[in-house]
Amino acid sequence: MKPDKQLQQDVMDELKYEPSLDEKEIGISVANGLVTLTGRVRSYPEKLAAIRAVERVKGVRAIANELGVVPSRAFEHTDVEIAEAAMRAVLWCPAVPVDRVKVRVEKGWVTLEGALDWQFQKEAAEDAVRLLAGVRGVTNLIAVSPAVKTTEVSQQIKAALSRSAALHAQQIKVETRNGSVTLTGTVHSWDERREAEHAAWAAPGVTKVENELAVAL
Repeated sequence: MKPDKQLQQDVMDELKYEPSLDEKEIGISVANGLVTLTGRVRSYPEKLAAIRAVERVKGVRAIANELGVVPSRAFEHTDVEIAEAAMRAVLWCPAVPVDRVKVRVEKGWVTLEGALDWQFQKEAAEDAVRLLAGVRGVTNLIAVSPAVKTTEVSQQIKAALSRSAALHAQQIKVETRNGSVTLTGTVHSWDERREAEHAAWAAPGVTKVENELAVAL
């Protein structure tokens, strides 16, 4: 296991290396591979960029993200302004069916509700609003209620995992129950873990994915 002091330095270097992120007000603490981020960033995309940067560092076992989003004065907006912009962003997103998503905003935090047929539509709705100026965070409560049902979800997911050049599919186990998928086993990176989850969500009939894959160091 990498020493905590070395891991902390590696995380700090990776945050500095990330061009979309201003790391000057981010605090880092490390304990037994658990990285805790504190402080603040200027936007929600910067917060997400910080998480992705930490995930890229070898030796990170877990991440506690306590970063706050404090927009600069030029990008501060009222909840009404953010809600109006978010509704337009969802409406103009071609992947999201019209009138299927509702938007709530409280203190800059956007909550999405409704029901869609596919996970990619749910993700597209979130992507449409999280880049808006003034947004401090997004809670995506959109339910996935697919019109397509299948009894072969597990086989389709396993086939998708096997096709992926980015995955070691033989180390991933897939269990399905009433549209819920559980992934267990071991992968070699956080990117591989995300890729496996994406493959599971892409199968028709999937309404929930529990990603219990461990990242081997």
